[in-house]
Amino acid sequence: MRVAITPCHCQPTEIKLHKVSAILEIHFDDGSIFELPSEYLRVFTQSAEAVGHGPGQETLQTGKEDVTITDILPVGNYAVKLVFSDGHDTGIYSWDLLYKLSSDFPLLWSAYLEALQAAGISRRSPLHN
Repeated sequence: MRVAITPCHCQPTEIKLHKVSAILEIHFDDGSIFELPSEYLRVFTQSAEAVGHGPGQETLQTGKEDVTITDILPVGNYAVKLVFSDGHDTGIYSWDLLYKLSSDFPLLWSAYLEALQAAGISRRSPLHN
């Protein structure tokens, strides 16, 4: 799902991966602390696989409930590349994107669940249905 990103000018001061819970904990320099599920970050990748190369080319990401983050790689001074257990590793998560995904988590997650429901698709991977 495409996310409209506005500059926040916030920098992360700490990024921790909690492997057991599959949660990415992010501390920003404005004092905010967020915990984001791996599944959420995976379905909101802004890579071409998910959002295409232009408006209207988005592909609803499904079957990602059990996906975890396996690695976090720095990208310059502005982003991280998250590597996921399903092999996806082309999404770049800028600080602005991470802050937007963090601060708008309830709204974005709700919209994602509604999109799944409208498409008649379960969150569960086909292996678990």
